[in-house]
Amino acid sequence: MASTRAWILKSRPTGMPDMGNFELREREQEALGEGRVRVENRWLSVDPYMRGRMNDVKSYVPPFEVGKPLEGGAVGKVIESRSPHFKEGDTVFHMYGWRDQAVGPAEKFNKVPPLGVSDEQWLGNLGLTGATAYFGLLRVAAAKEGDTVFVSAAAGAVGSAVVQIAKAKGMTVIGSAGGEEKCAWVREIGADAAIDYKAGPVVKGLMEAAPKGIDVYFDNVGGEHLDAAFATARNNARFAICGMIDAYNGAPQSFRYMARVIAARIQLKGFIYTDYLPEMGDFYRDMGGWVASGQVKSRETIHEGLEATPQAFLDLFTGGNTGKMLVRL
Repeated sequence: MASTRAWILKSRPTGMPDMGNFELREREQEALGEGRVRVENRWLSVDPYMRGRMNDVKSYVPPFEVGKPLEGGAVGKVIESRSPHFKEGDTVFHMYGWRDQAVGPAEKFNKVPPLGVSDEQWLGNLGLTGATAYFGLLRVAAAKEGDTVFVSAAAGAVGSAVVQIAKAKGMTVIGSAGGEEKCAWVREIGADAAIDYKAGPVVKGLMEAAPKGIDVYFDNVGGEHLDAAFATARNNARFAICGMIDAYNGAPQSFRYMARVIAARIQLKGFIYTDYLPEMGDFYRDMGGWVASGQVKSRETIHEGLEATPQAFLDLFTGGNTGKMLVRL
């Protein structure tokens, strides 16, 4: 019988993961039961949230199991179907990533809508990352035309989408990124100012970029960036807390200016994009139009081959990506 390969979680990491926590394992090809489909994966997504699933703790999604294949967003082609809803050759997106071949019940796969965009977009601006940016900015933070928005990790997949959505909606945008090259790209996609957090304190940079303060903070980082947002928040500022990558591997948090949450009546709300699944039609309409018109652009950092998947994931925590981090099979 033919075999397939998948990355498994070999052991749970303590602090920053390393290659020893992963193992590429060969498995016999699974027989295809009634109502199931087999997909050959073409693109895999790695994302910072996956780090949390490597811990054995209760969260909004179950933890990965040691000795079992890891999971994540993927796009591929149906190569065998025992479901009337899919046929051979259909392009689908799903959550059976970290492997070369995916097998599962038909309801776990989604056909790619006919928007005429490249397949990898369904893992980026038209996928989980774009939806996270869209709902976090427009629903959670209730950002509106005229607001001044601060975005951390603005050169990353979610952050770069936030920058462009905010500009499309008539907002002033300040993005933070690491290094002049990334900052240049943040400005290229529309940010009014870019703060290089490697060049000096974020608080000082944000105060200079937004002397009248900020109305919205989209947090992907936590730590010093969250401090800066508290320090510069205007009255009734809204913070959408999407991620805190500074803390994922045990780094300490700092809340030197958190007391301002009272005087400035700051609203903070954590969220997961799946909270807004009933509104995905709005997202596809708006983001599909922006992508098709070129108003929202993407940049990808691509690693080649299934073997490269763990390293692509690890590179997320050392600033190794501009835009969306992807693995091409």
